[in-house]
Amino acid sequence: MTEKTNTFIRCPSCGTAIEKYKNPVPTVDIIIEIEGKGIVLIKRKNPPLGWAIPGGFIDYGESIEEAALREAREEVSLEVELIEQLHTYSDPARDKRHHTITTVYIAKAFGEPKAADDALEVGIFRETNLPEPLVFDHAEILKDYFLRKRK
Repeated sequence: MTEKTNTFIRCPSCGTAIEKYKNPVPTVDIIIEIEGKGIVLIKRKNPPLGWAIPGGFIDYGESIEEAALREAREEVSLEVELIEQLHTYSDPARDKRHHTITTVYIAKAFGEPKAADDALEVGIFRETNLPEPLVFDHAEILKDYFLRKRK
């Protein structure tokens, strides 16, 4: 069952009540593969604290793909090549702050990642040495990613 959270605002010109919708917020996450080393994760600088897949909010007027490339540059200082879309995750409880929907990309990068923007620290990990805690639903996303890689 969905929660009805719409409110009404008044038109500044005529005073008519207009329904204001509360919609989910679109985000993007990027599983960045470093050839022969593993995947890039960040330790978040801001709550919720913990380890995460690099990503963030999609800016107005920006495509999901553009947002993925921008977030990779901003958070881990890497230029990436988007390889494929893994999946879209939409559980309303995936982010305790608000309802977000994320599209996850798998990307390739070369070079050394450096923590920047919202990243306190950056690391390269394999399935066998993932850090904890993983925030949001990133443990589930990485489980899906590694399952797909094995197939």
